[in-house]
Amino acid sequence: MTKDLTIAIDGPAGAGKSTIAHQVAQKLGYLYLDTGVMYRAVTYTALERHADISDEKAIVALAEGIQIDIVTNAANDGCTHTVYIDQVDVTDHLYSASVDSYVSPVSEYAGVREAMTKQQRRFGERGGVVMVGRDIGTVVLPDADLKFFLDAAVEVRARRRWLDYQGKGRQVDYDDILAALKRRDKIDSQRALSPLQAADDAIIIDTTSMSIHDVVEEVMAIIGERLNRVSHTTVEDDHD
Repeated sequence: MTKDLTIAIDGPAGAGKSTIAHQVAQKLGYLYLDTGVMYRAVTYTALERHADISDEKAIVALAEGIQIDIVTNAANDGCTHTVYIDQVDVTDHLYSASVDSYVSPVSEYAGVREAMTKQQRRFGERGGVVMVGRDIGTVVLPDADLKFFLDAAVEVRARRRWLDYQGKGRQVDYDDILAALKRRDKIDSQRALSPLQAADDAIIIDTTSMSIHDVVEEVMAIIGERLNRVSHTTVEDDHD
């Protein structure tokens, strides 16, 4: 029996990492874990409890005091996973306009990030997970079995996001999306805490001129090679 791998996928907004990570997880039968949803869970809980978002100490204490569990959603309803806070399903509440408005400042608190990192590592220790974010390979899972960093030209990432919004019936101007992504890239790459960067041992894939299918196939080929090496090593150990 081969070991279930822990796979980290990082990259800037709009690089396609969430879609690709989800498809890879489905093919492997692994848990798909978008760490961004955990910060949304903290934000939702804070709003539900009428906590002051600007009160860093209170928000950090809240993040430290809740248990977040994420499981693969078996239902074919377009939702990739189910999120529980203290055993209560909150999945349908995490993408509200109010959570959208406050998740950014909540996720910038060092204590919140530390609390979420501890919970994310709990999933990593189990194996059989494809975890996606912006600091998974560098901070959350530095010992992950495989690390990928997906990137693309910002104009391409903006167009992808614009098309995604169009498909969901949201009328958003492309230039506004492009400007927002450029601001996000600057903030993510220059922040003092867990800046966006590829881990030294990450496999970097430029998705600018690649389709989702092509990227998934490339990632799966690399994972397949690693699984074959693990399997081969296991067989040799068994014969010792």
